[in-house]
Amino acid sequence: MINEEIRDKEVRLIGKEGQQLGIMSARDAQKLADQEGLDLVKIAPQAKPPVCKIVDYGKFRYEQARKEKEAKKKQKIVEIKEIRLSPNIDTNDLNTKVTAARKFLTKGDRVKVTLRFRGREMAHMNNSKHILDDFAQSLSDIAVMEKAPKVEGRSMTMFLTEKR
Repeated sequence: MINEEIRDKEVRLIGKEGQQLGIMSARDAQKLADQEGLDLVKIAPQAKPPVCKIVDYGKFRYEQARKEKEAKKKQKIVEIKEIRLSPNIDTNDLNTKVTAARKFLTKGDRVKVTLRFRGREMAHMNNSKHILDDFAQSLSDIAVMEKAPKVEGRSMTMFLTEKR
């Protein structure tokens, strides 16, 4: 909210150099802003009384947009990478999948390990849990199990994340 849009009776006013000007009526604050040829901008509407600042509104919006853009650049988007296994996987194939998972985890991504069952493999689901346990054990130096193995339909899944 800027200038005449501010309808509060009292506001805490901050000057253009950042100095505290105290609590005063919104009308008086608007007069001070007009004398300096600047705008009265409400910065903290939830405060009691609301905090307003005397600034150039165009410059204020530009600075705000720049800060948001800078914050967006610095944030890391965590992706979920999936690794699919089958119950009759050989040890060398499992080691290859572990290497791939290790690469994903070091990049900072989460890894979803899925053990898929097809046909008659469904009858031996409970005997195949050790494959996911072995997978997690081989990555225990850099990863921690976020979600334990869980059966969902025709597959068993678990999530791994990098140790902090």
